[in-house]
Amino acid sequence: MRQAAEPFGERLRTARVRAGLSQRELAARAGVSERTVRGVERGTGGRPRGESTRRLAEAVGLEPPEHVRVAGARRGPLISVLGPLGLWHNGNPVEIGALKQRTLLALLAVQPDRAVGTDEIAEVLWGEDPPKSTPNLLHTYVARLRRILEPDRSKAQLIVAVRGGYRVRVTGRQLDLLRFDELIGEAGRCRAEGELRQALAAYSAALELWRGPFLSNVDSRILAHPVAVAVLRRRTEATLGYADTARELGEPGHAVSRLRALADEEPLHEGLAARLMLALAGAGQQAEALRRFDDTRARLAGELGVDPGAELREAHRRVLAQDLPERETPPADRPVPRQLPAPPRLFTGRARELARLGEALDAGADLRSTMVISALGGIGGIGKTWLALHWAHRNAHRFPDGQLYVNLRGFDPTAEPVPPAVAVRGFLDALRVAPGAIPADEQARFALYRSLVAGRRMLVVLDNARDAAQVAALLPGSPDCTVVVTSRHRLGGLVATHGALLLTLDVWTGHEARELLTRHLGAGRVAAEPDAVTDLLALCGGLPLAVGIVAARVATQPGLPLRVLADELRDTAGRLDALDAGEVSANLRAVFTSSYRALDSDAATLFGLLGLAPGPDIGLTAAAALVGLPVARVRTLLRELEAAHLVAQPVPHRFRMHDLVRLYAAEEARRSLGESVRAGALRRLVDFFLHTAYAGERLLEPHRPPIEPGALAGDVRPRPLADEAEALAWFDAEHHCLLAAHRFAAAAGWDEQAWRLAWALDTFHYRRGHLADNLRVWLDGLGAAQRLGTPTALSWAHRRLGHAHARLGSRADGIEHLRQAVAATELTGDVANLGNTHRFLALALTQNGADELALTHAAESLRLFGTLDDPVGAANAHNLVGRCHVRLGNHAEAGFHCERALALHREHADRQGEANALDSLGYLAQHAGRYADAIARYREALAVQQEIDNTYDRASTLDQLGTVLDAAGKPAAARAAWRQAVDLYRAQHRVEEADALAGRLAAP
Repeated sequence: MRQAAEPFGERLRTARVRAGLSQRELAARAGVSERTVRGVERGTGGRPRGESTRRLAEAVGLEPPEHVRVAGARRGPLISVLGPLGLWHNGNPVEIGALKQRTLLALLAVQPDRAVGTDEIAEVLWGEDPPKSTPNLLHTYVARLRRILEPDRSKAQLIVAVRGGYRVRVTGRQLDLLRFDELIGEAGRCRAEGELRQALAAYSAALELWRGPFLSNVDSRILAHPVAVAVLRRRTEATLGYADTARELGEPGHAVSRLRALADEEPLHEGLAARLMLALAGAGQQAEALRRFDDTRARLAGELGVDPGAELREAHRRVLAQDLPERETPPADRPVPRQLPAPPRLFTGRARELARLGEALDAGADLRSTMVISALGGIGGIGKTWLALHWAHRNAHRFPDGQLYVNLRGFDPTAEPVPPAVAVRGFLDALRVAPGAIPADEQARFALYRSLVAGRRMLVVLDNARDAAQVAALLPGSPDCTVVVTSRHRLGGLVATHGALLLTLDVWTGHEARELLTRHLGAGRVAAEPDAVTDLLALCGGLPLAVGIVAARVATQPGLPLRVLADELRDTAGRLDALDAGEVSANLRAVFTSSYRALDSDAATLFGLLGLAPGPDIGLTAAAALVGLPVARVRTLLRELEAAHLVAQPVPHRFRMHDLVRLYAAEEARRSLGESVRAGALRRLVDFFLHTAYAGERLLEPHRPPIEPGALAGDVRPRPLADEAEALAWFDAEHHCLLAAHRFAAAAGWDEQAWRLAWALDTFHYRRGHLADNLRVWLDGLGAAQRLGTPTALSWAHRRLGHAHARLGSRADGIEHLRQAVAATELTGDVANLGNTHRFLALALTQNGADELALTHAAESLRLFGTLDDPVGAANAHNLVGRCHVRLGNHAEAGFHCERALALHREHADRQGEANALDSLGYLAQHAGRYADAIARYREALAVQQEIDNTYDRASTLDQLGTVLDAAGKPAAARAAWRQAVDLYRAQHRVEEADALAGRLAAP
């Protein structure tokens, strides 16, 4: 392909930058001096010529300048479709032939490595009435094209016949469209990682590949083909990405020429017009920017009968206001989640699948419906997740509003599939929804999730789905969102209900498996033992996971002959077939076994125990407790397992296994480790979680009456936690493992650990809003307590389960459990816990409208705390007694108790309790008609809530303050308070309160 008419030095520098090379690295690759590279790029010393220039050009895939006459500068043909169809051979242009022959080549080339059927070809070449001799004509055209493309070959390599059609097989060095897509993927990755300058260079290099009107020298019918439409759309998206990146770098003027040219071709594209306006204004051309708006508005009205959309109107406003910051950041209330795990480092093959995914994405953009572009299916270890993540990272630039990811663990042999409600909770966390604002009702959670992603160009990756039912609830409702699902099942329900593309992955071809092995080991090692390599790949059965593990085994033992490993794999047997439901052959077991036998004894023991550990992953300190070794030693063992591809470390110090590896590890643990060893390891792990969680709980709620956590198993050392912030971070990181450990302890009959671990999770669950999880652990905790039959365990379990029910709206169940808690606590003689139990029962009764009965229990709580040295407990009881008196109209009594609560909370530096007491005093003054006092107290409460960042209570207090201000004849101040409350309610997704108050504001 001929290069643009710019100096060769400039083209060389652009190509070097897009390849990610420094001048020194390019010099080493080309075998010239760094000084030569600098001279050529700067254009010093006259025109570049000779062997050095040829080497530099070939090192970065450029044509040498025309005056550098070197035969064979490019050995193969180069097909260009980004402009008029063109073909070059050894650097020289080649005639392609008649119109239909050119059109056929273009149709195949815009769908590289995809089978194109003869019916599809005939429709493009002849329309609806193809001749009867179509097969013969196509055969003739293909034969002529093969002679033109490969004149020196006796066997076709580039255009191959497939069942029912033809396919062109090319690389990014042979087809400019593939190179364009590679560069756009690189730009998207750089932009996502904040490397804006590199992203701009990649976008620029991609757009420079366009040489003129798209396929202007072939039959125009091809331009209506969906694939051709998709190519043009990708050029538009690349131009928009270039413009956005230039604006973020504070260099909007760089994009003006490209935007102007494309906007002239697509005058009704509002996104192009908006970005061109901003680029022009940023370059100081405000008048032209405003003319562009007027022209586009007139075209929209005249041709479509519509007004400009929000994006174009916003650009117009910004130009008028000269609101053009040098760098733009997403709004604070629009987080951009980036949840994708890292892409596979040595991804190989899957060109056909990648092409089909791209086509599905392009087609989905036209449908304007929620797009499930693919359900990637195949057996475990086939590479579904690899493909999904590779494609997702390559196309990340097409989802500027972020990417969500969840492993649904549909086939995890040691854990239940992730319920959709749990998965959507993770999405809401990523979208920065405050825990207290997440609805308790599951359907309301899904509705909130769909609302938050509506209108946003986002990618959702649902990995390892069990079935279509697990996926359906997690599908967005927005036409701008795209979903990729991976599963071992075909998920036919998604096809019927959502029109999903089913893409089933087959085993690798021999070429793809050999390519990965070669990339791991090097061409020399593979070429030295070709027969052994052939046997190894055959034994792997084409499974990507198996090939990767074999490669790791060989790479870590450089002196091991490949023949020795091949023989070892052939003779190895195991029992994995009976455990994987027939989805994996015995060859995979052989690979696992050979890797396992290469481990030292400590690593082998850790590997087996990791297969038994509950939870989706495991932290470093937890792994040390599991195996009973020092952390430093376990870190070394985990590195050994990671190097052998038996564990992965997706985030620092957290490790997980592929589910088939975990299955094999558990089998080995049961085979090679005794029952006492296995039970001891799991007991150490549960005790580690229990005692660390207990320490974290004491940091989160030091005023809570403690329990005895029990004795530690062996020499387990809990994770040290320095303060409240570190405790919360640990709970966040270990939450799923803590829940799994709790389920395991309950199922194993370890009842003491089960109810105590539920106790240790209690404050964290309320602090983070995990109310449903809290209910579940206390349901199991109550079962454990009932089996133990001890009053202490029963009192705690009934009380916390009752409170959990009441918080979730099941007031009758809550009150019943709290009554049982009172009876059980009376048997323990624990006065503090009995006082708190009466207090929780009083709270549940007030929620149920039983105010007099609530006062009875609140008063009993206060009486009990009066016998103890527990001022914070007494303060809480005083406040609740006062609140009950307000509800019953006993204002004098209410004032005494609320003032006493305030004094005690302040004396003992309990800021949350102080805010609660101030709010109660405001509530009392409001009901007594003392509006000035109520306003003062509410404002004091707001100040404390602001200090401790309690926005949840702050919204309620502002709501009440507005009511008092309105009653006091201060409507302007009341409306100001209500507007603040509405904003907070909406930010916390408290829809009913927000709508009710908004309606009040709307009233005259």
